[in-house]
Amino acid sequence: MNFPSLLLFDLGGVLIESSAFESLSRLLPEPLDRTAIKDRWLFSSSVRRFERGEMSSCEFAESFIAEWGLRMTPQVFVKEFASWPREFFPGARETIHHLRKNYQVGCLSNSNPLHWERFRGLEDDFDIALFSHLLGAIKPDLEIFTLALGRCDVDPAEVYFFDDCSANVDTAQSLGITAFHVDGFQSLQNVLLSQGLLSNAVER
Repeated sequence: MNFPSLLLFDLGGVLIESSAFESLSRLLPEPLDRTAIKDRWLFSSSVRRFERGEMSSCEFAESFIAEWGLRMTPQVFVKEFASWPREFFPGARETIHHLRKNYQVGCLSNSNPLHWERFRGLEDDFDIALFSHLLGAIKPDLEIFTLALGRCDVDPAEVYFFDDCSANVDTAQSLGITAFHVDGFQSLQNVLLSQGLLSNAVER
């Protein structure tokens, strides 16, 4: 294998399309811009507990509705929430498969049982797949990165990490991981190319 020993990717907003923040914006009693919603989401007590595997889907829906002041039933919210992740960005799967020819490739994602059900089998696209609700730890906390390094049996200096959340990137960098903030799959492609990790043959 080449250096780096491990390429570690976030999923939503990096490899997988997601309508989470746009959809949530429409549900809020008062509008917030995408950045404000994203920041609030990251440190939401309901989200953090659910994506650490500490509550059921029903408990999460009830807690989230109360925390965010939504006007809907838990049943309707669960259905809405489950639909937010879409599919892989066009070309994303092909890019991952191409990278796996030369590198160990993994994903490290904040996830939950509802979204996990939609993407069962996704682990086959990676050499290692790590999900917050199964690890009992969540980004941007230091704990999940420490667990990931242990599971992957790699030194932080041997890892390149890609995420669309700056707080997650900051935590990774604090451990000595080379981390990149990307905004969508095209942004990721540009970084992979600039770092010499991806040939132009699979740029599109």
